[in-house]
Amino acid sequence: MIAPVLLLILLALSVAGFFLGRKKASAVAKSAGGQHKLHSRPNYYGIVTGLWCCLPAFFLFLLWLIFEQRIVTSLVIADLPPTQQQLPRERLVLFVQDIRNLATGNIVSGEITPEMRDAAAHFLELQDIGTMITSVFVLVVALAGILFFYRRITPGLRARNQVEIVIKSLLIVCSTIAIFTTVGIVLSVLYEAIRFFRHVPVTDFLFGLEWSPQMAIREEQVGSSGAFGAVPVFAGTLLISAIAMMVAVPVGLLSAIFLSEYADKKIRAVVKPLLEILAGVPTVVYGFFAALVVAPSIRAVGSQIGLDVSSESALAAGLVMGIMIIPFVSSLSDDVINAVPQSLRDGAYSVGATRSETVKHVLIPAALPGIVGGILLAVSRAIGETMIVVMAAGLSANLTANPLQAVTTVTVQIVTLLVGDQEFDSPKTLAAFALGLVLFIGTLLLNIIALTVVRKYRERYE
Repeated sequence: MIAPVLLLILLALSVAGFFLGRKKASAVAKSAGGQHKLHSRPNYYGIVTGLWCCLPAFFLFLLWLIFEQRIVTSLVIADLPPTQQQLPRERLVLFVQDIRNLATGNIVSGEITPEMRDAAAHFLELQDIGTMITSVFVLVVALAGILFFYRRITPGLRARNQVEIVIKSLLIVCSTIAIFTTVGIVLSVLYEAIRFFRHVPVTDFLFGLEWSPQMAIREEQVGSSGAFGAVPVFAGTLLISAIAMMVAVPVGLLSAIFLSEYADKKIRAVVKPLLEILAGVPTVVYGFFAALVVAPSIRAVGSQIGLDVSSESALAAGLVMGIMIIPFVSSLSDDVINAVPQSLRDGAYSVGATRSETVKHVLIPAALPGIVGGILLAVSRAIGETMIVVMAAGLSANLTANPLQAVTTVTVQIVTLLVGDQEFDSPKTLAAFALGLVLFIGTLLLNIIALTVVRKYRERYE
């Protein structure tokens, strides 16, 4: 029985268990003198019956999915001829992998022998037998769970408490998975970055002025062993992010002020959704727009006034990235400004302040912590952008403050370093993890600062 069908049957049994448990609870309540005699509502008894049907059976099914390949592979190896079992470990692992590939219809690494065909057929046979046995056990456990709890339903049974325990446990498990996933990502990046710093000193990486991670072919080439000074990469990231924020912050903040204080309800109902549509546009579309429209336009204007503008420039990428970030700044600022108590507005109007004076001297200072927090979150979004920079700013790691020249960013270099057939243990590849570690630390600090500022704001006005 294939997994989707088994899961559907298990779901159907759980639903049936819910109705059976609820019906039994209602019958028990009727015989005891009414539903007020039950500890919990009948629905809770039905939910617990369904959970007793679903959870143990699903746990058993999950165990089989985890250990299926290992069990079947061990049985296949045990049934191989002695000559195959006595192969060196590396060749035995390769032979078993070829058996799996042959059984699943994939390409094998060598010639298909009769022994391999027999082992593949045996592999499929064992897999089918294991799936059948597991399906029977899962269904038996599901039915036994329904029967077990169905017979335990009494007026004093604390069904609601059991439901709450299960829900709380599920939330704890989900939170734990999220935490361990984050820890795993950080540790993996940190481990590979430490390996990189064994080849390249930390000071050379953080303060070096030349970025040329590719290995040179000839000794007379610059950086014959690779130049890993990341300052040009960091400078390009900051330059493009600064340009983006110069566009996003004024436009987004002024849009938020207009929508919250000046626009009537009809205009707000139209403009705000249209503005937030920008957040849903894929970044590759912004990249095409930057490469095909903005960059040529900037170059044409620059040539008319005598400026040397590169075909890929930080200005083009920064402008389009700023347009992309406008909804983040606008939406967050609008929410923060609307959260300012109406009493502050009324107090300003009562002493004769105009609307613009109220905005400038009352609302903006009161909402400033939340606005700053939103801007810092938008900065984190700008630093992590990749596609627009790849298509509009180029891949050249130039140490320059000229926005008309081509630059690159940390995220673009990470993508570039991890694409290709180079060895994973080479400094070129490991440099991507070092850049990722620095990027992670930078965005983490920005997020911490933003959340700290927003928390202070909420403590003041909530």
